[in-house]
Amino acid sequence: MTFIMKRHFLLLFLLFSLITNAQTEQNPLVLSTSVEKLSETEYNLIFNARILKDWHMYSQYNPDLASLPLEITTSEENPEYELLGKAKESETFKAYSSVWKKEEIFFKDKATLTQRIKLKNKDIPIVKLNFFAQVCKDVCINIDDDFTFSLNGKASVAEEIIIDDKSKRLSKELVLDLKNTERLEGHEEGRVSLWAIFFLGLAGGILALLTPCVFPMIPLTVSFFTKQSKNKAKGITNAILYGLFIVIIYILLSVPFHLIDGIDPNILNTISTNVWLNIFFFAILIFFAFSFFGYYEITLPNSWGNKVDSASNVGGIVGIFLMALTLAIISFSCTGPILGSLLAGSITKAGDTAMQLTAGMAGFGLALALPFALFALFPSWLNSLPKSGGWLNTTKVVLGFLELAFAFKFLSNADLVMHWDILKREVFIGIWIIIFTALALYLFKRIQFPHDGPDKKLSFTRVSFGILTLSFVVYITPGVLKTPWWELNLLSGFPPPQFYSIYHQESDCPLGLDCYKDFETGLQVAKNQNKPILLDFTGWACVNCRKVEDNVWSDPEIYTILKNDYILISLYVDDRKKLSENQQFTFVYADGKTKKIETVGDKWGTFQNINFKTASQPYYVQMTPDLEILNRAEQYTDKGTYYNWLIKGKQMFSNRPFVEQAVK
Repeated sequence: MTFIMKRHFLLLFLLFSLITNAQTEQNPLVLSTSVEKLSETEYNLIFNARILKDWHMYSQYNPDLASLPLEITTSEENPEYELLGKAKESETFKAYSSVWKKEEIFFKDKATLTQRIKLKNKDIPIVKLNFFAQVCKDVCINIDDDFTFSLNGKASVAEEIIIDDKSKRLSKELVLDLKNTERLEGHEEGRVSLWAIFFLGLAGGILALLTPCVFPMIPLTVSFFTKQSKNKAKGITNAILYGLFIVIIYILLSVPFHLIDGIDPNILNTISTNVWLNIFFFAILIFFAFSFFGYYEITLPNSWGNKVDSASNVGGIVGIFLMALTLAIISFSCTGPILGSLLAGSITKAGDTAMQLTAGMAGFGLALALPFALFALFPSWLNSLPKSGGWLNTTKVVLGFLELAFAFKFLSNADLVMHWDILKREVFIGIWIIIFTALALYLFKRIQFPHDGPDKKLSFTRVSFGILTLSFVVYITPGVLKTPWWELNLLSGFPPPQFYSIYHQESDCPLGLDCYKDFETGLQVAKNQNKPILLDFTGWACVNCRKVEDNVWSDPEIYTILKNDYILISLYVDDRKKLSENQQFTFVYADGKTKKIETVGDKWGTFQNINFKTASQPYYVQMTPDLEILNRAEQYTDKGTYYNWLIKGKQMFSNRPFVEQAVK
C-alpha cells in the first residue's frame, strides 16, 4: 500500500482553536507552610493544602500501581537533618477506582501534612523539603515543588530569603483589595466545547478522504475484507474493526498529553505566544506547503512501514490492528507534519486542552474510518465512487495554498507580541491577496506544479472554486486600503487588529476607543470622572478578543456605551515588551512561590490570575473606582448578551450606596 497525503485546512482551525481559544483552569492545589518547634533539635514542618472543588490529591499510602502517592523528601544532598518517618496526614477518603481496579486513598477540599524532622546540627537556619503529589480530576497534574523552611516558624520557597524591598512592594501593589468578588461567579467560560472540536476534526477528516493518500484505498481495502473473508458477515466485521482501530490509533496520539507534569496558570499564553514557537510553526508550515505542491516528499524510513506491513499478515484482530497502523505510518508524509504541529501546540497545557486534543483526534480518525465500515456494509455504493484522477492532486495543491496562508498567522503572532511592526494589517492582507490570487490562477490552469498532468480542460467544479477564490480576493482587497469596507469582519481574529495599521491612527485602542493599558492610570481616571471601569484582559494573538472587538464592540449602541459610560482598561497578557528596569521584580505568591515579572505580559497575566483566579482571554470585569465588583464577569459572547451585561453594570453603578466624593 502507498499513500501520499491525509490532511486539510479545517484541522488547522483545530490547531488555532487549541492555541487561541483553550482556557487554563485555576490552580487545583494551593500550598501554604508553617513551622512548629518541638525542642532544640526537633520540629514539625507543616504543609496546608487547599484543593480545588472536584479535584483529589492522593495519600502517601495510596496503593501501588494506582494514582501516584504523595511524597515528602529532602531536596538537599547530605542534609544536616533527618525525616522521622512519613508525614502525619489529616482526614483521608477512600473510593474504588474502576481504572486501576483498586481502592484509592485521597484528600479532597483540604489537607494538612505534618512532617517531623530531627536536626543533626541544631544551628542550621533553614531546612529544604520537596513536596510531590498527584492531583486528579478528569486529568492528572503532578505537583513537584521545593520549599525552604526557616526555623523561626516561617516558611517560604528559597527565593523568599533574597526577595528585595522593591519586589515586596510591587508584589503587594499587584494584589487588589476587591469587594463583592462573589458577583464574578457564574460568568460564561467561553470554552470551545469538546463537541465543537470533535466536529471540526470530523470535518477535517472527511476532507482528508478526498486526497490521493486515502481515497484510492477505500475500494481496495473494502474489497480485500469482503473477498478474503470466509463469509460476508465476517468481512463486514473485519472492515468495521479496521475502522475502529484507525480511530483508536489517532486517539492514542493524544494520551501522553493527559500525563504531562506540572501546571502554571499562564502557561497557555506563554506557549501560544512564544515568539520562537510561532516562528517555528511559520517555517514548518511553509515547508509542508511546498511538499504539497509536489517539490519534495516527507516520509518516515521505509523500513518502518515495511515491518508493520509484514506484521499485518498475522491473522485475526492483531493483524487487522497492524493493517490500520500501517495506514498511519505510511501516510506520515502528510499527517505527520500537521499532527506534529497540533501536538506541539498543546505541549505542557493542562486540563481541558488535552481533552480537546483527544476530541479532535477522535473526530479526525472517525471520519477516516467511516467509509471502510459503510462501504463494507453497503458494497454496492462502491460503484458510485468517482474514479481517481488529477482532481486528487488538485485537492492536495489547494491544501498547500491554504497552509501557506495560515503560516503567516503564526508569523503575525510573533510580530504582534514583540511589536516588530513588520506584518501590519495591510501587509498581512496583501500577502493573502497574492496567495489566493495564485490559487485562483492555479485553479484556472494558468500555473502548474510538478505533479499536474497535461490536461488543459477545465471542469465545472474547478471553475466554480476558481470563481469563489477570486470572490474572496475581491472581498479582502479593501483591507489594504483605508475605505469604509476595510473591516473584514468575517475574518476577525486572523489579520492583525485594525489599529495595528500602516495608516495613521488616532488611537492604538480597538475601534479608536479611548483605553488605558496600565491599570493604575485607568483607575485614577475612573476616580476623577466617577465612572465604572471595564477591565479588558486581552491579548495581541487572541482570536476571540478580535472577534468581540470587531463584531460586538462595533455595534453602535455598545460602542456608544463603551465610549461614554465606562473607563476602558485593556491589559495585554501576552505582550512581550520588556518592563523598565525599575518595574521588573519578583512576585511572591501567597504560598511562597515566586515568579519573575520582566515583561508587560508577565505583569498583567499574573495580575489577572491572582485577583480573578483565571487566565483566559477575553475576560471582562466591571468594577467601581473603589474596587467593588459590579456584575458577573463576561467572556466571548454575542451582541445581545454583551449589551444587556453593560446595561446591568451601569445600573449597578448608579444604584450603589451614595458616595459623597470620589476618592482622590
